Amino acid sequence: MNFSEKKQSGLTFITMMIILGLIAFFVLLAFKIGPIYINHSKVVNALAAIEKMEDIESMRKSEVRISLAKRLNMNYVDKVIIDDFDIIKRPNFLSVTLEYERVETILGNLSVLVEFNESFEVGEGT
Repeated sequence: MNFSEKKQSGLTFITMMIILGLIAFFVLLAFKIGPIYINHSKVVNALAAIEKMEDIESMRKSEVRISLAKRLNMNYVDKVIIDDFDIIKRPNFLSVTLEYERVETILGNLSVLVEFNESFEVGEGT
């Protein structure tokens, strides 16, 4: 038999399929998780806008709730509703807290859980 001394190089078909499968899995993961974080950034922007409002600590709880609902609607926030916010109002003090989680199905019975916790306090007693 006559064997070439030149070594073979490159990937086998099975190795190439494994690599492509891993790449496809991580792309799928990014497509599923990315919108969750984009939506959360909209929530954070709405909270930051409320926090920066002038005299927010002197507003009534219902006024804060309406303003926050308008900002969530304006930013097209999905899966977070105004009832998810915990608003504590005392004279010259306001605390807004939001704790929520999102479960997104990746493939079959494989899911990912993402938890968020955002809050701010303004006024006296902070």
